[in-house]
Amino acid sequence: METLELFQRLGVALAIGFLIGLERGWKSRNEPEGNRSAGLRTLTLGGLLGGIWGAVIVARGNEGLIALALAFAVYSGAIILFRYREAVIENTLGATTVVAAMLAFALGALAVVGDMAVAGAMGVAAAALLAFKEVLHGWVGRISWLELRSGLLLAAMTFIMLPLLPDRTVDPWDTINPFEMWLLTVMIAAISFAGYIAIKAVGDHAGIIMTGVAGGLASSTAVTVTLAEMAKEHPEKVAPLTAGALFSSATMAARVLAVVAAVGTSILPIIALPIGLGGITLLATAFYYLRQDSNGVESGRLKLTDPFELTTVLKFGLILTAITVATKLLTRFGSGQGVYTLAALSGIADVDAMTLSMSRQATDASSITLAANAILIVVAVNTVAKAALGWATGGPEFGKRMLIAAALAITAGATALFVLPPLA
Repeated sequence: METLELFQRLGVALAIGFLIGLERGWKSRNEPEGNRSAGLRTLTLGGLLGGIWGAVIVARGNEGLIALALAFAVYSGAIILFRYREAVIENTLGATTVVAAMLAFALGALAVVGDMAVAGAMGVAAAALLAFKEVLHGWVGRISWLELRSGLLLAAMTFIMLPLLPDRTVDPWDTINPFEMWLLTVMIAAISFAGYIAIKAVGDHAGIIMTGVAGGLASSTAVTVTLAEMAKEHPEKVAPLTAGALFSSATMAARVLAVVAAVGTSILPIIALPIGLGGITLLATAFYYLRQDSNGVESGRLKLTDPFELTTVLKFGLILTAITVATKLLTRFGSGQGVYTLAALSGIADVDAMTLSMSRQATDASSITLAANAILIVVAVNTVAKAALGWATGGPEFGKRMLIAAALAITAGATALFVLPPLA
């Protein structure tokens, strides 16, 4: 290691210790000098000490590793001893300062022997975690058992179950991918959880809008299922919940245009007005439904108690998976029926695959027209399919509102396609 690089790495180690020590020192700034077990100077030097012993590893190899382990043990023992004496004198309990000191040393060593950026980022994260003690403790005090349980379930579904599943098809028809099936289920749970937090944090309307827009970037179908289930449990709030589903559909329309603009720019002038006007119509209908709720046609506030129910999430994940698999099978065995039929079949469950595929294939005048029509079909079918799914999931009132919005959007899109001239 060059001398300049070594100084840079030791500087990062020193900065990490200083950052963690600054937070610890600020918390105990009113205590008399000598009454603190580890403050700004101690932790700054601890980070530098870790960096120096990391440099020993670089210079001596395995011998340096043993020396680092011994140095860390002695350093940790000294911090623990002084913290113990402080705890006895002040009659307090707490190991945060000890852990912070050990972390400063360890990250200082990592900055020299490993990735400086990772060590620096972890140092900033550690200091932030220490600084937000009151906020975190207040949040823990407010969280309910159902919220904690749902968060842990979502984490287990995402970080334990999902990586264990094979990301390949496992059936003779090349349609069932366990990873994608479970990912869809995780997506429903995550959207439900995010919607719960948003509604609790910023209120019904703003929370529902945030859920619809953010969820629509990933899966407007999953958003529709999630909000339809909420509407079934809270029929008095069917108008704003339908609005949230429409926001997700409008986001889907914008997402399609973005994909086409990035991959198949030659198609964009043909589909921009129909899809754009259809999306604007969905937004206008969504705001109308929100206004209904604001005017008192629908009363009360959403009283949510559980971010998501696992059995419900699994049920809808299975339903959407079945729809996806059926669509793939129909597409596979109906490959001789033409592009438009395939677009209609694909639109039942998804718009992205067909949009991306057709955008890439548009190379001449005839293929551009074919691709544009196929994309318009897949978007229209997907909009109607979500309305039907919303009816089946959320009941007739939710479904009726979705179907009205879908009909208006498709009418607006058709008008733009057949009456208005395409964009130049």
